[in-house]
Amino acid sequence: METLATTIFSYYHWQASLLALGAIIMITKLGKLLAFKVPALARMKRLNREEDKLKLKKDKYPPMIKASQKVGLYCNIVFFIFLLPFCITLEAQPLWLIPLHILAILMVYDFFYYLMHRFWFHGDGAMRQVHAVHHQARKPTYIDAHYVHPTETFLGLALFFSTIIGMSILLGPLNILTVVLLYTLYVQLNTINHTHVDLPYFPFKTLSWITAKHHRHHENMQMGNYASISMIYDKLFGTFE
Repeated sequence: METLATTIFSYYHWQASLLALGAIIMITKLGKLLAFKVPALARMKRLNREEDKLKLKKDKYPPMIKASQKVGLYCNIVFFIFLLPFCITLEAQPLWLIPLHILAILMVYDFFYYLMHRFWFHGDGAMRQVHAVHHQARKPTYIDAHYVHPTETFLGLALFFSTIIGMSILLGPLNILTVVLLYTLYVQLNTINHTHVDLPYFPFKTLSWITAKHHRHHENMQMGNYASISMIYDKLFGTFE
């Protein structure tokens, strides 16, 4: 007769979780290596690095970034070791399900992030002061994706990870490829949002637009563009700038 512990751990796929983490790291490194072989993107990288060096000389930047990254590390350790193994599978699934699941999870996450960002981070309470740390960057560059109060880092990751867990309960265990692509897209979109990209021509025009709409949000605490992944909810609720 199976015990409760045996039943629970029969759903605990730690191998799949670690494989997903390894694939995410590999794809991220390979993607950056290939992307910055493109001269236009390499030039943008140099411009961001120059601005980042100036910002890192300010006393406020290094300790806040270090604290935020530490919280992010702990959140990811908990997720990949204790939570994701219950939500992931190595079993094959129809290929059409993978982009569908990714889109569904990102849109659900973005809806709740929109609400949190607009009404909590930009509301009248204490969280406005927490979020104001990130808004000190009026003209964001790469480093400002990491210049976030640790509390905000925790809340953002907690929402993303909770969305994955909740959707896996509704949809069933997520294929490892779904998790790898989903996590990579989430991190890269939130990073690219804060970089300085001025390439208003094909094939980089969309990339420039993505950064421009979030830079608009950073101009002051009264601007719109609250969503993180797309502008659908801003357009739907009339906060698109």
